[in-house]
Amino acid sequence: MKNQMLLIAAALLISAGCKSEIDNKPAATVTEPVTQTATQTAAQTAAQAPAEELKELALVADGSSIGFVGAKVTGDHTGGFKTFTGKGFLSADGKLAKTEFEVDTTSIFTDTEKLTTHLRSPDFFDVEKFPKASFVSTKIVEAPGEGKTHDITGDMTIREITKTITFPAIVKAEGDTAMAISEFTLKRSDFGIVYAGKPDDLIKEEVLMKISLKMSKAQ
Repeated sequence: MKNQMLLIAAALLISAGCKSEIDNKPAATVTEPVTQTATQTAAQTAAQAPAEELKELALVADGSSIGFVGAKVTGDHTGGFKTFTGKGFLSADGKLAKTEFEVDTTSIFTDTEKLTTHLRSPDFFDVEKFPKASFVSTKIVEAPGEGKTHDITGDMTIREITKTITFPAIVKAEGDTAMAISEFTLKRSDFGIVYAGKPDDLIKEEVLMKISLKMSKAQ
């Protein structure tokens, strides 16, 4: 009887759910990265064209953050990474042409110590085996719309699984500075994170990424 009640409660929680910060946020499109042959072809084509000189910008720690919101049917949990590095590149006409960052996954934090410990485990980020995660943009295009100015496409690597993702962002560049701010959801299973949670407290598949990058001329 106790198990039956537990299953009924779980079903009710799943169907009803709780309001979450994740709800109604734009989802990144996720595809397999281009093949090596396609990459080589693109590289050969690029080699035939004159290279554009880009101005390198360094990531400014004060004003930058990489965070996330995970959700169970009973509520949200917030977190992020304390340690990360990155940079950006401005084109000759002063636009942000490229950005990239690398995250130290061992620096993960959340709103509860127990959850932080669990996210460090093989059920999630497995930080001992995969201490780094990264993103390198391949394309930044103007795409004005609700809550965005651009679409950013690039390769994201988590747990040594790389996917090409495209997500909306607010991008600004002025003088020797630039910024990129974005909130979008990813399916954690795309990166090999499939832990479901407890029967009466299931974890949502989508995770909300909250990225804010402030960049300035490298010294």
